Amino acid sequence: MAFPPDLDTARAELRRIYGFADFRGRQAEVIARVLAGANTLAVMPTGAGKSLTYQLPATMLPGCCVVISPLIALMHDQLRAARANGIRAATLTSVDTDWRETLDAFRAGELDLLYV
Repeated sequence: MAFPPDLDTARAELRRIYGFADFRGRQAEVIARVLAGANTLAVMPTGAGKSLTYQLPATMLPGCCVVISPLIALMHDQLRAARANGIRAATLTSVDTDWRETLDAFRAGELDLLYV
């Protein structure tokens, strides 16, 4: 994969990981900016596919994407969905009991996404 990845590569990964033919709404614009390393703020309505705008780049770029959310139930839903798509993800919340394993995986570079 070329670095930084381009939008055509992102579309191929979108099909491979999620099975979607193309991006919706502003997703392509947001993802292109993230892949280019630009500071990006995406304000999108519920159901517009915000999660994809950080989940997909997290699988394409080095390092771990840390997602901060105040909603534990949403984090665990996102975790299940990410793992179902083969994305290496974990959570660190007040209800999680595997903190040590999660932090070890984070330090070892074994995570694409970490929900906090």
